[in-house]
Amino acid sequence: MNIREKIHTILRGLPPKVKIGTQYVGPGEPVFVIAEVGINHNGDVAIAKQLIGAAKDAGADAVKFQKRTTDEILTKEGLEKPYASPNAFAPTYGEHRNKLEFSESDYRELKRYAEERGILFFASVWDPKSADFMERLGVDAYKIPSADVINVPLLEYVSKKGKPVLLSTGMSTLDEIDDAVGAILRHNNRLIIFHCVSLYPCPDDKIDVRFMGALRERFTPLPVGYSGHEMGLLPTLVAVSRSAQIVERHLTLDKTMKGSDHAASLEPHQFKELVASIRMVEKIKGSGEKIFYSELKPLREKLAKSIVARTRIPIGTVITADLLAVKGPGHGIKPSLIYDVIGRVAQADIEEDTHLPEDALNWPR
Repeated sequence: MNIREKIHTILRGLPPKVKIGTQYVGPGEPVFVIAEVGINHNGDVAIAKQLIGAAKDAGADAVKFQKRTTDEILTKEGLEKPYASPNAFAPTYGEHRNKLEFSESDYRELKRYAEERGILFFASVWDPKSADFMERLGVDAYKIPSADVINVPLLEYVSKKGKPVLLSTGMSTLDEIDDAVGAILRHNNRLIIFHCVSLYPCPDDKIDVRFMGALRERFTPLPVGYSGHEMGLLPTLVAVSRSAQIVERHLTLDKTMKGSDHAASLEPHQFKELVASIRMVEKIKGSGEKIFYSELKPLREKLAKSIVARTRIPIGTVITADLLAVKGPGHGIKPSLIYDVIGRVAQADIEEDTHLPEDALNWPR
């Protein structure tokens, strides 16, 4: 049995919703909105708290950080590599990464603050030690960053913890996504898949929101969402209009701050506009059912048409087409029923230019 067959076997019968904390992600549920703080706190707990507050005020459902154990994810060469970027917080890449990490006490303080504000708190984990760290913290879910889609040992390690797993797919091939989904599903069926493109910012012509539909078709019934790195709001809203069940966008206090992710993030007022727009798109999408709203009835009666007598029709007359006309207002017999009226015998006098009575449909032929 190949990987696709194995995945399909596991997917059969899975529930279409995944619960994160007290909220569900899936069909019929409001779009779950994640504010990705990531490393936009710049290593400062006070900034991190401001971002948590801004996420809550904007209407986000969850705030997400990133957790790395630097010496676990980089070789000595990688740790000591000079880092001369204008966004560098230290002279080597290892030191730079460590500058952006919080201690366990810092994270406990931030999680407590998020709980006080009433917003879910979790993180992307880049290595097993970071996953264990977040497990001790008591998070409700784990995010797997796009860079680790190919890291099957990490996928399995995180999956075995039994919490929902959110998988980003921004720098992987379809075959690699298959392998990742298969690895996770072997241990955990609480999986959510994100379409994204890991370019910061991502050009509009590379976003390809339609690929989200390909993921949904490939991995039904798993929830599918969108993680965006574009500059504006429109691609995310298009994703919602195409039934993204969960979305994630980076949040910053100021796009001009030092750091690699700020420029492709949303400032608090933009994030608030995004959430409000998502809720509006949800209303606009509706239920997919055709509903005749009561508010339409008076308008229809005013503007629609009915079957009327073109000339006076005496009782006993066999009704023919030339005796009838179609005119407004529309509170009489619908014109679509005109052929059911033709051939019937009038059981009452009908004056010229008046509506046929409703019981004309029951007159004898």
